[in-house]
Order: sequence, then structure tokens, then C-alpha cells
Amino acid sequence: MLLPIRKYGDPVLETPSEPITEFGTPELEELAANMFETMWANKGVGLAAPQIGLLKRITVVDVSAGEDESQKLVLINPEIIHTEGTQIGEEGCLSIPGFREDVKRAMVATVRARNLKGEIFEVRGEELLARAFQHELDHLNGILFLKHLSVLKRDLIRRKIRKLVKAGEWT
Repeated sequence: MLLPIRKYGDPVLETPSEPITEFGTPELEELAANMFETMWANKGVGLAAPQIGLLKRITVVDVSAGEDESQKLVLINPEIIHTEGTQIGEEGCLSIPGFREDVKRAMVATVRARNLKGEIFEVRGEELLARAFQHELDHLNGILFLKHLSVLKRDLIRRKIRKLVKAGEWT
């Protein structure tokens, strides 16, 4: 089932999420499946629960955009436990459609999380996967990629969004 994605301006996007405490439930599995479906339908590589209005620490990531089943990751209560190197690359966000900017991130990121059954695992990502991990965990902490931009770029994007809102094109 496709879920509506919240857009910039919705306070849920800038509110930290709560940990998940119940695992192995049909509801949690359905949530993850719906999040993947929503992410793929919107051409994303990651989607965090706050983006669908749910303040829970769960995110889905698939840098293959649905092409490779083995790339699907569900990260519950994730934390970044190690980073190394740096990369600067273009980043966008399903909650801020139409805007892309260069963002500095770690080149490698290792995440510790729980799976749908509640089992703890670690996964190491490089380049795009590392970027996706960092971007999605920011969402769980109430941080949008705009916070990683210069004040000038951030204000420019905010002004453009305000114009879109006034014109009724940002709903």
C-alpha cells in the first residue's frame, strides 16, 4: 500500500523518533513492506518513518531501487557506530521534492540495528549506501538534509518552497 509522504514544513519531519519495542508483529512487517513500496514508487533509495508521519525509529533502504532483492535493508532502532573518510555528493529527499544539493557525508558508515524479528545486526555501507544510512538516520533524529547546507543555500530553498506554498503547488 502506498503511503502519503510528508513534505518539508510538516513538524513531524523535525521531531526525533521513538524506539520500537515490539518486534516480529504482522503490523511491523506490513509497515516495512508499505515503506518499501512507497519508496520505490517515488524513486527513492531510502525512506524513514517520520516521512510517512510515524515517529518511530524504522527506516528502509535499497540503493538498487527495487532491482536487487538482496539490497533491501530494514533498519530498526539504528545507530551509526563507525564512520570513515568523506564524500561530497548530490543529495535529495522525498520530503523535499525537486531540490538537490551537494552534501558532505562520511564515505563509509557502519550501522548497528535490529531486524523485523528484533535481532541485532551490523551492516557496513560505502559511497551511496553510506550516504543513505546517514541521511535516513538524520530523519529519525529530526534532521533534514537542509541542515547540512550553507545558510545561504538553505534560505534560498526555503524561499522557493514558500513561493510554491503560496502558489498552492506544495501540498
